[in-house]
Amino acid sequence: MKLNALSRLLAATAAALAMSGAIAQNKPAELKVGITTFLSGPASVFGVPAKAAAELYIEQLNAAGGIGGVKIVPTFIDEGVGADKLLSEYRRVVQEGDTKVMLSAISSGNCNIIAPVAEDLKVLNILWDCGTEKVLEDKRYKYVIRTQANATTEMVSTVLYLLKTKPDLKTIAVMNQDYAWGRDSWELFRNTLLAMKPDVKIVAELFPKFGATDYSTEISRLQALRPEVILSTSWGGDLDTFVRQASQRGLMKTSLFVLPLAESSLERLGLALPDGVIVGARGDHYFLHPQYKDEPKLKNFVKKFQDKTGAYPIYCVYHMVQALDGLKAGIEKAIKTNKGQWPSTEQMADAMRGLEFRGLTGTVKIREDGQGLEDQLLGLTRKTPSYNFPTLEKIVIYPADLITTPVGQKSPEWVKTLKPELVNNPRFKQY
Repeated sequence: MKLNALSRLLAATAAALAMSGAIAQNKPAELKVGITTFLSGPASVFGVPAKAAAELYIEQLNAAGGIGGVKIVPTFIDEGVGADKLLSEYRRVVQEGDTKVMLSAISSGNCNIIAPVAEDLKVLNILWDCGTEKVLEDKRYKYVIRTQANATTEMVSTVLYLLKTKPDLKTIAVMNQDYAWGRDSWELFRNTLLAMKPDVKIVAELFPKFGATDYSTEISRLQALRPEVILSTSWGGDLDTFVRQASQRGLMKTSLFVLPLAESSLERLGLALPDGVIVGARGDHYFLHPQYKDEPKLKNFVKKFQDKTGAYPIYCVYHMVQALDGLKAGIEKAIKTNKGQWPSTEQMADAMRGLEFRGLTGTVKIREDGQGLEDQLLGLTRKTPSYNFPTLEKIVIYPADLITTPVGQKSPEWVKTLKPELVNNPRFKQY
């Protein structure tokens, strides 16, 4: 009996050691990460810098040992090829490339399409840039999370800045791209504005197609209507083209422009953008951030990015780095929870929720619904001798918790509950 017991004990120990070895061997030789970004079309002015940021930051992470001792190997997919081909390429990279992590996407339309597919494929998908609030409010996902704010946070902060700047606002018009982001962001902005200042009159709602190259019809109508404020949440090449044409036609001299995504266009537009335009940074992403501009992490990255691309980083660059920082923090948290062993994709996804980490600028928190919380920075354009493009002055930073829809609520309705007193909340940081 004693011999049998000893044999059983030895056999169990051997099995345990074998199992331990098998688990340890699950640590991959490399961490394959698929990344979707616009590499062609008018949005490439936005997507190509993001790709450069990914290459630069992944090289930096790998030089420091990668994530959990595993080097990152990226595969890039062009969002500019259209939704059907993007989805096909996404599936191919995941299924044929044995990729467990995807960073996707820029376009809000693409995020809405990809999220349920990622869930079916059981791949960790980080929504690294898209702004649509609907993707995480309309359905709860296990494998899909976002490492930055959504449209609600961005639009509410923009309304607050506008009403602080122009408290007697009477008329406003909107000129947005005709797709998910353009429509949804306007709904949020409009509902917020009317909740806080119900006497504002909306004189025009214009939605030219995504990728339009001629805005003469819209500009002529806006010149005839002469609204006090013109809002555009357009981005990339579309925003650049609209601003240049509006500037050439004199529209920017007769209306205050509010451009929540224009931080990404400041350097490209240069002197075409006049002083006094309200500009947002889709987070607190700005190379002259009043709190972080002299900190080594931001300052050194700005220098390296300039050396690589010849340009200053824009908010898509910060979002890409933020997604990689979040991924690193999440996997390291999962490894710790898993007693030092490499985690499964499910364990990685679980670890992302409740995560708190630092990007190039402020701290990001990821809620239980997968939504990231980040503060918002807005300011007014001003030309200075130091740069050949406008920089931002009268900067205000808005804390995320005051301007983000609570878990379980829908943003278009929640923003209707906001009160005018929020404009002067003492927690807003003014610089």
